[in-house]
Amino acid sequence: MTATLTRDAPAAAPKPPARRPRRRLSVPHLLLIPAIVILLVGMGYPLIWQVITSTQEFGIKQQFGQPAPFVGLANYFSLATDPTMWEVVVRSIAFCFITAAVTLVVGLLLAVLMTAVGTVVRLILQISLLLAWAMPVVAAMTVWIWMFDRRRGLVNYLLDMVPGVDMNRFSWLSTPITFFIVASVIVVWMSVPFVAFSIYAGLTQVSEEVLEAAQLDGANGFKRLRYIIMPMIRPVIMIVLLLQLIWDLRVFTQITMLQDAGSKSSEYDLLGTYIYKLGAGAQDFGMASAVSIFVLALTLAISWFYVRSLLKEDEQS
Repeated sequence: MTATLTRDAPAAAPKPPARRPRRRLSVPHLLLIPAIVILLVGMGYPLIWQVITSTQEFGIKQQFGQPAPFVGLANYFSLATDPTMWEVVVRSIAFCFITAAVTLVVGLLLAVLMTAVGTVVRLILQISLLLAWAMPVVAAMTVWIWMFDRRRGLVNYLLDMVPGVDMNRFSWLSTPITFFIVASVIVVWMSVPFVAFSIYAGLTQVSEEVLEAAQLDGANGFKRLRYIIMPMIRPVIMIVLLLQLIWDLRVFTQITMLQDAGSKSSEYDLLGTYIYKLGAGAQDFGMASAVSIFVLALTLAISWFYVRSLLKEDEQS
């Protein structure tokens, strides 16, 4: 009888799933909305315009109101088969990687030097770096062009004083190799202060107790730098290197002013000047927009390694 009553009893109704509490936007999220909207409007419109223009035949006639014919991916196919385009791409990638690496090494050495010297020397070094960093690009380029001038340049004058070296009226801007050597020196000189200050800020966060313990265990200065300091400031070095690669890939003003003082041949072009010549020079804004989209994709590809490491660290934390 008991078994019959138990079998005939109605089954208990399943409990409804618990409702998750709705997440409400906090004050910090609400404060971010205006900045996000400004970024989307300020950066989204030019990007959309470039994407649309890269699929059109947009020349000087379209500047005066004539409709732009739609050509699809024809501009991209033309770039893919243009040997000049790929020469500029290879040259730009090599230039940005070399200058970024040299900038990082020099900036790291200066940052370590600032932690090792006294207060007076450190202040003099920091003020010198700030003055170099704060100098306007055009003013700095005017000085640098004068220094490498073939007739009245200070560099040729000093090198000509070295026994066995003949630098009289040597033109630094007449060949692509010496042209990009000068450009690399200028770009590194302008970028080193930012790298040095950023890495120095990271070095100030390294614990003195850890370094003293390593020194007591017999680690010399090089080992402390390699096995203790470098791993601790690795995030700073990664973001600084990424920023330098992006900036040096898009360098424009320095190359343009050096070309004005030397040669404007395509052999002296990087991606920035190549886009400018296609757009403002040849009035082919469709092709210039296609190259700009390509540079954006290249920048994202270079940045992906750092973004992927950030995502891994976020998942581990």
